[in-house]
Amino acid sequence: MRFGVSIEKELLEKFDLLLKEKKYPNRSEAIRDLIRENLVKTEWTKDQEVAGIITLVFDHHKRELVNTLTDIQHSFYQLVISSQHIHLDHNNCLEIIVVKGKPKEVKELADKLRATRGVKYGALSMATTGKELV
Repeated sequence: MRFGVSIEKELLEKFDLLLKEKKYPNRSEAIRDLIRENLVKTEWTKDQEVAGIITLVFDHHKRELVNTLTDIQHSFYQLVISSQHIHLDHNNCLEIIVVKGKPKEVKELADKLRATRGVKYGALSMATTGKELV
């Protein structure tokens, strides 16, 4: 469907610069992405199934840390789809954990992992299962 939008000239100019930076072919594609992004954020406020990625960076040599992180993931086994462990250097590892489940439970898992002593960085990237998007 087509629709018209009224927008201030200065805001449109900034939007067009952003489109160029992000390599969007046109305004329509950028607007579709903005709408989808907000729909995904809305999914995370409801009690429906979502997907996401938990990213962790930690010191591989920290005593029992790897076992603790694994134990936490096992206690949330129903959410964890996959994980990948990557050696960044002699001391530091990156772990990526793909999750799917209710937002509250996914956030709880991410918070437990991030709060584990020895984790240097933790982040939850919110995604969607795609079921609710067009």
